[in-house]
Amino acid sequence: MSHYDFDLFVIGAGSGGVRASRIAAGFGARVGVAEDLYLGGTCVNVGCVPKKLFAYSAHYSEDFEDAKGYGWDLPDAHFDWSALLENKNQEIARLNGIYRNMLKASGVTIMDARARFIDSHTLQVGDKQVTAEHILIATGGWPHIPEFPGSEHVISSNEVFHLETLPKRTLVVGGGYIAIEFASIFHGMQREVSLLYRGELFLRGFDTSLREHMAATIKHKGIDLRFKADVRDIERQADGSLLVTLKDGTTLETDLVLYATGRKPNLKGLGLENTAVTLDDKGFIAVNTDYETRDPGIYAIGDVTDTLQLTPVALAEGMALARRLFQPADYVPVDYRDIPTAVFCIPNIATLGLTEEQAREAGHALNIYESRFRPMRNTLAGRGEESLMKMIVDQASDRVLGVHMIGPDAGEIVQGMAVALKAGATKAMFDATLGIHPTAAEEFVTMRTPTRSD
Repeated sequence: MSHYDFDLFVIGAGSGGVRASRIAAGFGARVGVAEDLYLGGTCVNVGCVPKKLFAYSAHYSEDFEDAKGYGWDLPDAHFDWSALLENKNQEIARLNGIYRNMLKASGVTIMDARARFIDSHTLQVGDKQVTAEHILIATGGWPHIPEFPGSEHVISSNEVFHLETLPKRTLVVGGGYIAIEFASIFHGMQREVSLLYRGELFLRGFDTSLREHMAATIKHKGIDLRFKADVRDIERQADGSLLVTLKDGTTLETDLVLYATGRKPNLKGLGLENTAVTLDDKGFIAVNTDYETRDPGIYAIGDVTDTLQLTPVALAEGMALARRLFQPADYVPVDYRDIPTAVFCIPNIATLGLTEEQAREAGHALNIYESRFRPMRNTLAGRGEESLMKMIVDQASDRVLGVHMIGPDAGEIVQGMAVALKAGATKAMFDATLGIHPTAAEEFVTMRTPTRSD
């Protein structure tokens, strides 16, 4: 028995921290976890879960419109923000309880307080000091809002889930997942939406075909999309509205400004200066491939490290670390290749594997298969919106390197494709697979002729 209080102590009960705690405890380790905000972390409380609940809600406005083409004569629908908020809060509370019960059932000691390093093996957790042989930092990320005149008037994705009322006009600033999703959500809730991004095209890192298609789609929906635009200052006016002045001198009035301009590691107050833990040049905790910091016995996973900021990645890292420390015979490193991800805007985006640009940079000669079509459900609805499906194929091996989609249920469809890519599927295997007809997904197994080849 170790002379420490715990074999593993985890700072942060988000996705990665909870997974590491439960798995380690299941291997017989004495595990403690400290969380000073909410169990489940960002994903459960102010991230993936409530965001997708909001996205489901936002979809209904188009569903009500489309229903008329299918013979449904519906009365005018009225959206009740307070009802959505209350139901969302109840669901999050339920999930918080599940997380607490899972940890307790696993034998994990839960401490509802912020942890701070006293030294490499000692933590101050609330009014108690605890020691641990291994300490894991899994405190996730925190929204970053740049400072500028009037920045005190804006909110982040943390606060948007707790708005008492939903403003009529919203300005979203940013060009990543969160910005695109909330622009779609507010628009779906029949609010006026402007989306600003300082670059030439949003969703940097995604396949260019997807980026261009999505820009055209949301413009067509009526979202005021402005590229190469940035905020200079914001003033609160007498009527409570916000006057936003852009760097090119133009102005716009809005009732809410949501900044979705990235996240930074949540490291404030951890006492890292009392350890040998170092940060990289981006401000993330520096770790090796085994998630070890420069201080032996201290580890870090998830969004505090320079990895893909996705919940499943943090979960996989938490599991891998627990196995390496307490069940090394079962340790399998995390495979960061071909990780699927989705953007829950309207319509959804899903992407997997290499983009066309990445594949070319890697030296592959390519066959590109691309299809744009109006989904069947849009026909009787009279909706002209098109889906996009794209496959990146290596000419030499015929292996499928990337799969990308914009359209209804894109995330659900591409998840299945991820299994195929992990198994090394070739285009010939896709061609030999019979489709389910009529579905949108069958397009991935019926695209026969490349739209372009190297």
